[in-house]
Amino acid sequence: MVEIKNLQKRMEVMIPSFNVNPQLIGISNNEIISFYTKIKPLHPDAEEEQKNDYWAAYILKGNKSTFVEIEIEFEIKNTSLDKVKCLWLDIEWENYGPFGSFKKFDGFVLPNIVDISKSDSSNNILIDPIRTHILGSLDDPIEILKSYMPLNCISTDILAIGESPLAVMQGRYINYRNINSSLISRLICKGFHPTSSLATASGMQTLINISGPTRVIISWFIGGIFKFFGVRGMFYRLAGEQARLIDDITGTTPPYDKCIVLGPKDTQNFCIKAAKKLNINVAVVDVNDLGRVKILSTNNVNNTEMIKRALKSNPAGNANQQTPIVLIRSEKLN
Repeated sequence: MVEIKNLQKRMEVMIPSFNVNPQLIGISNNEIISFYTKIKPLHPDAEEEQKNDYWAAYILKGNKSTFVEIEIEFEIKNTSLDKVKCLWLDIEWENYGPFGSFKKFDGFVLPNIVDISKSDSSNNILIDPIRTHILGSLDDPIEILKSYMPLNCISTDILAIGESPLAVMQGRYINYRNINSSLISRLICKGFHPTSSLATASGMQTLINISGPTRVIISWFIGGIFKFFGVRGMFYRLAGEQARLIDDITGTTPPYDKCIVLGPKDTQNFCIKAAKKLNINVAVVDVNDLGRVKILSTNNVNNTEMIKRALKSNPAGNANQQTPIVLIRSEKLN
C-alpha cells in the first residue's frame, strides 16, 4: 500500500499517471518466467471501485492523501529461489498543476527473508558481523535487532548497527531523480574530494535542502579559509550533522545504490529503547575502510572506546556483505 500526499494547503495537484517497475534483485531476467503487476487506486472520494488497470487522472486536494494498492505476482525458475535477495518496487508518478508537469520517484524493498537463523557465537569470537536480509522501510529496526541477535547474547554485549541501514529502515532515502540541483549546489560541490558524498550536485543539493543555502554557503566560505591555513574539516563541523552522514548514490547496498541516504533520526532514543527491550547494549555507528569510527549514539557511553577499537578494522565491510549489525563481545575486549 502506497500513500501519495499533497503537502500544499490550498493548491490542488493532479496525478495523470502512476507506474510501478518491479525488479527482482539477485537473479537475471532469463531466470524469470513471468511477472504480473496490478495497480489499484483506492481514492477516498471515489464514487465506485475501478475495475480495470487503467490509471484515470486524479485530482488530489490540498493537505489530502490518496492510496494505491500494488499487487505483484511472479514466477521464477526453481534453481533461482535461493538467489533472490529482494523485490524492489521502483515507483514513478506524475504531478500536474499550476507549476507545470514533473515526475516524482520513490521505491521500497519487499524483503526476501531467507533462512538466516540465529546462532551461538563462539566464545573465541570477539567481533561477529551478523548477516541479514536486505533491509527496507517495511522493517522495524528494534525487531530486526531482536530477530538476528545470537541466542547466547548477554547484557554486557554490544549490538552495533550501521547508520545507513538504520536510516533506510526509517525511510530516510531519496531517489536521485527527485533532486533538482541549483546553480549553488553545482558550483560548491566542485570543491570537494571526488569520493565525498557532497562532490555531486545532487548530494550537495540534499544538504542545502536540509541545512539551508545560507548556512551551507557560509560554511563553505569559512571552511575554505581554514583549509588555506591547513585546517581541514571545518565545513563539516559548521554545515550540520547531515553533512557527514549523507551517503550519495553507490554508497549503499543495492537497490539503494540509486538513492541518496540521509543520516538516521533520533538515534539516542533508538539506542535507549532497543537496549531496554533487548537487554543488551546498542550503538549506532558510521564506519569506513579508512579506520574511522564515528559513534552517533549509544545507550552506554562507557562503551565508546571499546566500540571504536572493535570496529576500527570495519568488520562489517562497505560493499554488499549484508552485515549491517556487528556483535561485540565486550568482556573479551576489556
